[in-house]
Amino acid sequence: MSIVDLKYIQEKITTNNGTPIEYRWTHGATDKHLGDGLLVYSIIQMMRAKVCVCIGSGSGFIPRIMTQARIDLHNQGIFEGNGDYNWGDIGATYLVDACNGVGGPNDLDNEDSFFRKNFYPRFIKSTSVDAYYNFFVKQDIQIDFLFIDGDHSYEGVKIDFDLYSNILSDRGIIAIHDTDKEYEKGLIISEDAKKDYHKFDGPSTFIEELGPEWKLFNFFNEGILKSKPSSTGLTLIQHA
Repeated sequence: MSIVDLKYIQEKITTNNGTPIEYRWTHGATDKHLGDGLLVYSIIQMMRAKVCVCIGSGSGFIPRIMTQARIDLHNQGIFEGNGDYNWGDIGATYLVDACNGVGGPNDLDNEDSFFRKNFYPRFIKSTSVDAYYNFFVKQDIQIDFLFIDGDHSYEGVKIDFDLYSNILSDRGIIAIHDTDKEYEKGLIISEDAKKDYHKFDGPSTFIEELGPEWKLFNFFNEGILKSKPSSTGLTLIQHA
């Protein structure tokens, strides 16, 4: 007996009812394996995070994990009240994405997509900066778990961190994706992607410059299974 439902994972989380979702490999995920998504799920479960925010998502992989973890907390009796996915008393998963084609096409803004119909995120079609000032600050929203995976330039990562860290809850945790510099050395990046992202070493460079007021926990797979998809690096950050 497995502690995870492999059939559900294959149908809803890592695929769109059998069709593999884009970019899941960057999380080390396969059809039946969640990769670093299992770590994200466990953190949300452990800290009982009600408000989760994901900045950027090529296919909605992390927002699926966020929503599922919170639904499960409700079903487990931890979150009480209206369990209406992202619109009730159990909090919300917010997805911020400008859907501008940077990093590849996605259908996050398509209300009829498999992702939107099955996970109902609070979707904010906007740049992260505009969303911060025009939505999160105005709504006085405090974030329990923040996942940064948007603009991968150094400047983009820095501004997302600097802004959104201001509205973390007291127990809040920030995760930054694509922080494994050694993994990035082996990536083949198209000229178009370089033009859009400016640099691909933004996340890994940024975390090296964080001061002692922050605690960092790096999760790099270091080529444990070179023949299988592996995470491109995940760093967890919390106030020291």
